[in-house]
Amino acid sequence: MPEAAETQDAEGDNEAEDQHTGTELKDKTVIVVDDDHRNIYALKNALRKEGMNVLTAENGMQCLDMIMGKEQIDIVLMDIMMPVMDGYETMKRLRGLDRHQDVPIIALTAKAMKGDREKCMEAGATDYISKPLKLEQLLSVMRVWLS
Repeated sequence: MPEAAETQDAEGDNEAEDQHTGTELKDKTVIVVDDDHRNIYALKNALRKEGMNVLTAENGMQCLDMIMGKEQIDIVLMDIMMPVMDGYETMKRLRGLDRHQDVPIIALTAKAMKGDREKCMEAGATDYISKPLKLEQLLSVMRVWLS
């Protein structure tokens, strides 16, 4: 009997969570920084379905150029291993910009080796998710930082 009550409570929490989703991401601007076109394509489509304005950059230099020209960036999804300028250097430089130093940056990496999370956080990441990405996990983390 107590197990059924726990299950019911958990389901009730999920329903409340489902009702709450959608509004935190709607009309927010995200920059997806990744050198893999498949990742960009998949993320762009998923985030647009959530009502987000999606900008993309293939490396850190493009990301910095893009951010310098934008008034409002709400969140950045940052791949770590990229040509031209990697995610670590890009995050450090972003944190040095007055206008966008507080923007949430979610580091995304396929390496996922011991110490990577700490290295990302030291470089300026707000949060960290390892690849392969689970879309619901990513959306949940984004909602936390955008609410």
